[in-house]
Amino acid sequence: MPLPRVLTFPNPVNEKAARVVAAGVVVLGVVTLATQQWGLTVVLALGFALRVAAGPRFSPLGRLAVHVVAPPLGAPRLVPGPPKRFAQAVGLVVSAGAAVAALGFGATGVASGLLGVLVVFATLESALGFCAGCWAFGHLMRLGVVPEETCAACHDLTLRARQPSPA
Repeated sequence: MPLPRVLTFPNPVNEKAARVVAAGVVVLGVVTLATQQWGLTVVLALGFALRVAAGPRFSPLGRLAVHVVAPPLGAPRLVPGPPKRFAQAVGLVVSAGAAVAALGFGATGVASGLLGVLVVFATLESALGFCAGCWAFGHLMRLGVVPEETCAACHDLTLRARQPSPA
């Protein structure tokens, strides 16, 4: 049974908006680590869950990125959506793990480690445009774990990296 249209992820995705979302994740992750306010891990996890389910449609951070912050950055740079959804799903698992560790078990050291990893990878995406989840998705496709039909445009993500971005 197909998902309702409201629960679809955009394809393609504006990479500039994705990088803005990653910057928001960095800020929220750093604030959480600095203040030890572990309830913020739930906010992070909910944001990831909303973006996995429907892209930026229901995510306040996603909507801000797509509709307010990214447009002044110039023409969109379109990239395949499935790897970005996979990356959001990884963020969901990591942030939910941090929330469960801190709030469910009092394991704030584990939560700090998970959030630290999340902040590092979100920083790589926001500052350098390197999406580790997208990189892993490409490797999973090459290994046959992710079927080619999942993302025909990203069967060879290295081709995308060599193409000039649209003007």
